[in-house]
Amino acid sequence: MENTGSVIEIIKEKYKKIYTAERKVADFILDKPQEAVNMNVAELAKQSDVSEATVIRLCHHLGYSGYYQFRILLAKEVGNSQPDTEELDQPNAIQGIFQKYSQSIREIGENIDQEAMRNCAEMIKNCNQAYIIAVGNTMPLALYMSFRLMRIGVRCFTDMGPEYFLNHINLGSSDDIVVAISQSGSSKQVIEGIKLGKEKGMKAISITAFANSEISEISDYALISTGRKESFNYYKNYAHLKETAVIDALLELITNWETIVEKQTDRPEMILAETKY
Repeated sequence: MENTGSVIEIIKEKYKKIYTAERKVADFILDKPQEAVNMNVAELAKQSDVSEATVIRLCHHLGYSGYYQFRILLAKEVGNSQPDTEELDQPNAIQGIFQKYSQSIREIGENIDQEAMRNCAEMIKNCNQAYIIAVGNTMPLALYMSFRLMRIGVRCFTDMGPEYFLNHINLGSSDDIVVAISQSGSSKQVIEGIKLGKEKGMKAISITAFANSEISEISDYALISTGRKESFNYYKNYAHLKETAVIDALLELITNWETIVEKQTDRPEMILAETKY
């Protein structure tokens, strides 16, 4: 049965029944719940001086399906789960929304590794084929990036089913690359896609919000889609403006008019132009 009661009370109730290593995590959460909820599994493990597997085991022993479910429920308890609706009643609310967006994007530009961005652009331009992989509500970004890349002359593949993109990566070669998009940096199917690509000798690029994540660690380059640390709120996690901004900036660096002309990559658009008015 799914736990729906107080996370803090459940930890206290089961504290004596959990293993010593798990108690390190429990102690950190009990002492700093607001800080803990803003960490991904890798960050919480590091702060607690345990492995990521220990954090996951603690969640299971407390009765949760995994860390993400645990984190959502803890967020509700510490007040991090409500959409910011009160501010929308203010006179300049709409302008304020766009100001927040622009500030977030500016912060990404100020903090992102510019050399890594340029290296990633060159890798994509020179690869035989790019496999753009993502799962869940990040999948539309993979479809968007794949479409844009093909329109500027880069051969690439993406699919909504992990079985499909794993099949294609498995048939790839060392001249190909994997571009992984995962806001959390912990999407298991995306991680497996990167690992499979690595087995084939491929380089890997990740676009993620977390520098301290497994996806960042196993990628050759990690492009971080955050400018500053923000409070966890799973409603906000549905938004991918920041990842889209990183993708669009990368596409700007890749776009080459000579390649577009040489490969006639705009021909599909000319064909489809007859259906657009």
